[in-house]
Amino acid sequence: MYLEACAPEGSLSPGEIRAALMKSLEGRTLKKVLLVPPDFTRFHSNAGYITNVYYHALEGIAQVDIMPALGTHVRMTEAECAEMFGDIPYETFLEHRWRTDVVKVGTVPKEFLEEISEGTWTEPIDCEVNKILFEGYDLILSIGQVVPHEVVGMSNHSKNILVGLGGSKFINASHMVGALYGLERMMGRDNTVTRKLFDYCITKFLGDLPILWVLTVTTAPGGVIRTHGLFIGEGRRPLEAAISLSQRKNLDILDRPIKKCVVYLTPKEFKSTWLGNKSVYRTRMAIADGGELLVLAPGIEKFGEDEGVDKLIRKYGYCGREKVLKLYRAEQDLKENLSAAAHLIHGSSDGRFKITYAVKNISKEEIEGVNFAYADYDEEVKRYDPEKLALGWNIMPDGEEIFFIPNPALGLWISKDRL
Repeated sequence: MYLEACAPEGSLSPGEIRAALMKSLEGRTLKKVLLVPPDFTRFHSNAGYITNVYYHALEGIAQVDIMPALGTHVRMTEAECAEMFGDIPYETFLEHRWRTDVVKVGTVPKEFLEEISEGTWTEPIDCEVNKILFEGYDLILSIGQVVPHEVVGMSNHSKNILVGLGGSKFINASHMVGALYGLERMMGRDNTVTRKLFDYCITKFLGDLPILWVLTVTTAPGGVIRTHGLFIGEGRRPLEAAISLSQRKNLDILDRPIKKCVVYLTPKEFKSTWLGNKSVYRTRMAIADGGELLVLAPGIEKFGEDEGVDKLIRKYGYCGREKVLKLYRAEQDLKENLSAAAHLIHGSSDGRFKITYAVKNISKEEIEGVNFAYADYDEEVKRYDPEKLALGWNIMPDGEEIFFIPNPALGLWISKDRL
């Protein structure tokens, strides 16, 4: 089946979204359903509303379980679930434990990986997913947003299952496959090396699962979610349609590079640099050599979402691609945590531009210890007030020109000279 609802220049209404969701359930006999939405870090996906509609449509006629696609992130709190998903009982939400609750479903051969990676990856990869996927569900609704992404090029679809409900081996390896190949070769594109890996696994190992993809394309001007597209179906068709629309709505091609970029991270969404470094990934192709990225990050209080990853980031820091590659080949702890090594590569500008974190809840010594520059949030916000800045180019009272981004998770910015 395939359903599509679009409002490229406007926004789908809740009623239009609900009608499409109800149509996707027509003709089905369902006794047991699993919903796989994103977690709170994808709040602006509108997956919260979609999950709520599906839950209430199915409760009473089927067993409905919900497992947010946490990947390596921490479990959602009751308050976060209530804010994102509404009145769904908190006990309905199951936790994905990426280190323990997974099973191996197959191995991707090294010959295939060598070919798609152009020789940058030469080892087989075990594919692991949460064992709950095989517990007899009549329908698995994989819900989420398609948007430019540093690991896969364009997010969601098979990534929601293979990483969101994936195991440590696969998450680690897939992140490193993308990092070695080069995130700037992938962001904003389909058919990247990582997407080919995901497509292989979903087809070869999970093809018998009753997965229905429910994909959104959204923007959030002023924090208000605007759903421009909803794509529901099996196979790859909904992903390709969503990518086409997201490339129109979520890519911003600039006529010239940015000398100073100011990004604001809302404290309820961004509490770690693991998440906050989207400010680096999504702007790096727009910032001029010798420029600066100032990250206004009042909620940052740690580096990694996972305690073990946090320790690795503190130990090695964002030290640049070439140094991280040498370290991961030499240091056992990085070999065992390849997603952390990939993150260190992604989060560095390789000395091309300065990265400054303006923070409140983490010390100057900690920020500088991971090779970022430090600034005091309360001081910086006096000059760069997110409430007063407009998305895009701004001229400050003293004549300084900046480019302001209120939420880096919703887009990708590229200077024409880097296309």
